[in-house]
Amino acid sequence: MYDMTTSPQASLDSKEPEEPQGHPQRWLILGVICLAQLTVLLDNTVLNVAIPSLTRELDAATSDIQWMINAYSLVQSGLLLTAGSAADRYGRKKMLVAGLSLFGVGSLVAGLADSTGQLIAARAGMGVGGALLVTTTLAVVVQIFDDTERVKAIGLWATVNSLGFATGPLIGGVMLDHFWWGAIFLINIPVAVIGLIAVLALVPESRNPQGDRPDLLGALLSTIGMTGIVYAIISGPDHGWTSTPTLTSAAIGVVVMAAFVAWELRIPYPMLDMHFFRNQRFTGAVAGAILVAFGMAGSLFLLTQHLQFVLGYGPLEAGLRTAPFALTIVVLNLSGVGARLLPRLGTPLTIASGMTCLAVGLAAIALFGGDGYGGMLTGLIIMGVGVACAMPAMANAVMSAIPPEKAGVGAGVNGTLAEFGQGLGVAVLGAVLNSRFAALVPVAAASLPGALAAAGSAEERARITDSFSSALETSQLVGALAVLLGGLVAAALLRRAERADPGVVGA
Repeated sequence: MYDMTTSPQASLDSKEPEEPQGHPQRWLILGVICLAQLTVLLDNTVLNVAIPSLTRELDAATSDIQWMINAYSLVQSGLLLTAGSAADRYGRKKMLVAGLSLFGVGSLVAGLADSTGQLIAARAGMGVGGALLVTTTLAVVVQIFDDTERVKAIGLWATVNSLGFATGPLIGGVMLDHFWWGAIFLINIPVAVIGLIAVLALVPESRNPQGDRPDLLGALLSTIGMTGIVYAIISGPDHGWTSTPTLTSAAIGVVVMAAFVAWELRIPYPMLDMHFFRNQRFTGAVAGAILVAFGMAGSLFLLTQHLQFVLGYGPLEAGLRTAPFALTIVVLNLSGVGARLLPRLGTPLTIASGMTCLAVGLAAIALFGGDGYGGMLTGLIIMGVGVACAMPAMANAVMSAIPPEKAGVGAGVNGTLAEFGQGLGVAVLGAVLNSRFAALVPVAAASLPGALAAAGSAEERARITDSFSSALETSQLVGALAVLLGGLVAAALLRRAERADPGVVGA
């Protein structure tokens, strides 16, 4: 029987020889866990194309829509590190089963929700299951593949990450073209059931009995802190940036996050080891990862609204028109373009080049995508090139900047902050959109459909649509500037780390 009772580090500590070959069913298992991973990642973006339907059928305001999206990513990001620690300690197979079960139940509740509050709560529950799945799937990959195949396996896992994130609008569009909005969640249920059966039958149990204890208070503090900060960003345009609700929420978020940092520094088993951030290589790579996620999530949130509200495409048409972004990433990842660039250009220049492409793509969409699809297509392809180049380099930088025995923790940190970047991208760029739209159309309702419904003439409707398009352009340019500056900062930190200790950096 294939023995999976200890982690690689536990075997290292006991000086036992490493398995000469991976698990005999490792590639089939990889397919199973990638299917589970794909479902979780699709739900980061699948809701974007349902925004018009939710606005009409649930009478959802823009802030409600943002919370439906952010409830999932914020809960998931707050629990990623704790979920990974629990999987190491109590068993990765057990956590996979628990994650699939929670994700399936949450999907059922979301699909049958009849109010914005129910849908937001269901999305939060799905985020708990998603956190267990995201951390555990990678841990299982590391366990079942030996050194000779592990890089290839993780590369396929990472490709599924990009595919899942970017094709959410397409899958959502297909479902909405044939069914009502709840179907985008109910489709998760058969996948969760198939995944459960396959995990129980195929995936071996693995755990580290000497793993760190789960940091429950840390998870609670980080979730509350990030929620407070993002709520302030979302509510600022409606309540005013200096209003009591906005300032109170921001203050609570900042204070709780400060308490989180203090707690993590004093406990023996932190979910986030703050000492990692003393390493400029790690800090630079993490900053880049956050801003890539910021740019992708925020831009897709805005793009799907632009395609449907401004250019008049249906959900399926909108999803199809975002597909070139996903296809570019997948094709370049599978061909290994990013991996080949890294030894030629070096980590800092590769990341700076990728982030610059992402920023140029966002700017192209803002400047040339307003009147038709041609400019938007060009921008999407350039964005895909940027992500495909930057992501492998950043993952390599993060994992090589920390001790090998803490590789799982490093991956958890990267995943947590990337999830936070996605939530922040939707919140910040959505807030810029709302503020600009409200300034251009002072009498506008809480959303574009509401403003159009209240319009008294065709001329007024045209003015409102033009104002929304202008607000979208402003939001995209803000996102482009943030990504560009972030890429330069990340590259500068990595370059400085190279000069300080050339041995830590590859070619």
